[in-house]
Amino acid sequence: MIRLEHATKYAQAKGIKKTIIEDASLTLGRGKSVGLLGRNGAGKSTLLRLIAGAIKLDKGRIIRDGKVSWPLGFSGSFQGAMTAEQNVRFVARIYGVDTERLIAYVEDFAELGPFFKAPVSTYSSGMKARLAFGLSMGVNFDYYLVDEITAVGDSNFKKKCQAVFETKLQGSDVIMVSHSTGTIRSYCDSGVVLENGKLTYYDDVEDAIRAHDRNMRENRC
Repeated sequence: MIRLEHATKYAQAKGIKKTIIEDASLTLGRGKSVGLLGRNGAGKSTLLRLIAGAIKLDKGRIIRDGKVSWPLGFSGSFQGAMTAEQNVRFVARIYGVDTERLIAYVEDFAELGPFFKAPVSTYSSGMKARLAFGLSMGVNFDYYLVDEITAVGDSNFKKKCQAVFETKLQGSDVIMVSHSTGTIRSYCDSGVVLENGKLTYYDDVEDAIRAHDRNMRENRC
């Protein structure tokens, strides 16, 4: 269960205070994967990072009953001066998992070769994405947070990512941000629409998609 209680978050953009969410109260129970929908710039990725605990609310609180992943599409949290192996070792200690097992898993999965022992600052964005995805799949979470990415790399690597991700979701839920309603439909059975700082939950993902589409049509008028 993830519960937001009177959650409020503001952001500053070019000196202007922007509301991401305001006085939002919402409960996401286990057993339902959730798609987060909203306009470009509405704050969906920020909301995902709030749920992950990567950033803090300005007001209210978020209660997490279960193990929540970091956003899978977010690879900027690696320490660049450290190697991939050292970053994995650090994460293993934080989450209390077997260090050597996790290192072996990520090294095999990410397919970085000798770069696994090189500083992450030397990596391309694709290499960082493969490391982030492999690390996420190496730790068992109750909730996987996904920001626009479920597979990275070439076609064979994407197939491997897809297969392991779908296996993980057999026992876990996903909270996903994606601009593709097809992707949302594939992975989610409920939805939350973020509009003008307000969160609206829909038990049926199709209702969430319809509400989001209405908002987008109104935006064009």
